[in-house]
Amino acid sequence: MPNEPDTEQIPDELLEDPQPQPNDYRRRLTPGGGFVLDTPETPPAVWGEGSRVLWAQGEPVFIVGPTGVGKTTLTGQLVRARLGLAGEVLGFPVEPCAKRVLYLAMDRPRQIARSLARQFRPDERELLNELLVFWPGPPPADLGRHPGELLNMAMAAGADTVVIDSLKDATAKLSDEEMGSGLNRAMQELVAVGIEVLALHHQRKGQNGAKPRTLEDVYGSSMLTNGTGSVVLLWGSAGDPLVELVHLKQPADTIGPLKLEHHIDGTSSVYAGFDPLAYLRNRPRGATASEAARQMVERDPSDSERKKAQRLLDRLVAEGQALKTPGAKGGEGGTTAAIYTAVRPS
Repeated sequence: MPNEPDTEQIPDELLEDPQPQPNDYRRRLTPGGGFVLDTPETPPAVWGEGSRVLWAQGEPVFIVGPTGVGKTTLTGQLVRARLGLAGEVLGFPVEPCAKRVLYLAMDRPRQIARSLARQFRPDERELLNELLVFWPGPPPADLGRHPGELLNMAMAAGADTVVIDSLKDATAKLSDEEMGSGLNRAMQELVAVGIEVLALHHQRKGQNGAKPRTLEDVYGSSMLTNGTGSVVLLWGSAGDPLVELVHLKQPADTIGPLKLEHHIDGTSSVYAGFDPLAYLRNRPRGATASEAARQMVERDPSDSERKKAQRLLDRLVAEGQALKTPGAKGGEGGTTAAIYTAVRPS
């Protein structure tokens, strides 16, 4: 049996199913003049502005990447902005939703909860109970075989935004064309009635560690990416605070590539160069000069680059913004390097 959401905190009206009658086709019939001539040349954005659009209205967006690169971290920031608690993500404005967000926490729901807990405060509980609804665990049915179930879930939640975390848990055979077509239909049914869709996904394996460069590198049936307006790739090593954002599919202009920095508080920003203090603040256990140098030059540093990083860290110590724990020389354990830690703001 799939895990059922805790309904104690969900108002009764969320659990109603206001699904329209299936034969009421008139609700979707649209006059030709308006459909053809009133469509803006640049798509209105859920996330973005002007022609710089990462998530277009009425077009699903995929955030793709390997495990541990911050897909859920970035998604949490987008959810926060859709709830009206932030105005932008990565410097791009996000349109707040008018109803609620339904988050299908199907891939390790407890881990998703821990990730999101870094981004929301206890005093936001009431708003979260009102505007954010979770479905933890597997869906009630395979969404590739039963695409209508996704719309049923969204309507029952009173949502105008659905987050699918992740696509691999929505259907058993993502590589199967029939299942891919069914899952694409499920998402298209949502956007057809004004419900925005964000889905987390991953790239194909067996690429010898090479960064995906085309939509063919995204795992599963081509029907999945064919049905999206935007595909955003996050690329890097698991747990790396610096990752690359690549816009594999665009509804308008191509954005990036951008280098992103994930911070310890669950936020992300476009990386503007090495900031030694920010680097230490994101590492509560501290870092050595060699580790800082590796982050600074994004490769194995030379001796001169290690010295440069050490000078930057020592300057923070002199300014009272960092502490230095001296290393030890010799002994059974060999030489250990000095550790630098940021001073907590008072």
